[in-house]
Amino acid sequence: MKILVCISHVPDTTSKINFINGDTEFDTNGVQYVINPNDEFGLTRAIWFKEQQGANVTVVNVGGTDAEATLRKALAIGADEAIRVNANPTDGFFVAKQLAEVVKQGAYDLVIAGKESLDYNGGMVPGMLAALTGADFVNSCIGLDINGSSVKAVREIDGGKETIAANLPLVVGGQKGIVEEKDLRIPNMRGIMTARTKALTILEPVAADNNTKAVKFEKPAAKSAVKLVSPDNLDELINLLHNEAKVI
Repeated sequence: MKILVCISHVPDTTSKINFINGDTEFDTNGVQYVINPNDEFGLTRAIWFKEQQGANVTVVNVGGTDAEATLRKALAIGADEAIRVNANPTDGFFVAKQLAEVVKQGAYDLVIAGKESLDYNGGMVPGMLAALTGADFVNSCIGLDINGSSVKAVREIDGGKETIAANLPLVVGGQKGIVEEKDLRIPNMRGIMTARTKALTILEPVAADNNTKAVKFEKPAAKSAVKLVSPDNLDELINLLHNEAKVI
């Protein structure tokens, strides 16, 4: 079984976020980048298939040279090879188009992507990728078992979960639950050294339109100061909740 894991190169969630050029561009200065958490859950599941069923695992990213450190980390965790499509990931459809070309050229049986990246939270790429490749699609996946070409997947739905039967080829939008946080792997020294010798292939992008663009970024409004109300002054508390907070 050939597995392709899509890896987004995203800012660490502890990074301080700023914007430049009139709030039209993200300021990358001083920002530490990591594997998108949803993608890391999917990568860990793919490594399990490698260890238990002999699958071959390839990781792919659409991005610049700065993303290669993130791909090398994925190789150190256990992926067999990496691909970087040499293009700026400016638009969800553009990224999906590049990934679809990789899928078609590599004839992958299973594609695992995070259900969304934690920078833009668009949640568009996995579904677009499935449509472009003609594969079945399971989003918000929290469980995945494969026997031959038969798949049993569990996905999160409102108020519960749903178990689905599918067949390969399949695109999965994974999240926490496909593995748990305790199952995530930290690269050891052997993995880091081995990753240096594994193949990292650079591909040029195929022609694709950018259908959307970021016009302006804006930070959430700062939290207002806390107002303390005496427990004996319930009328004032009700007045604040009704007229200022507007929650009652």
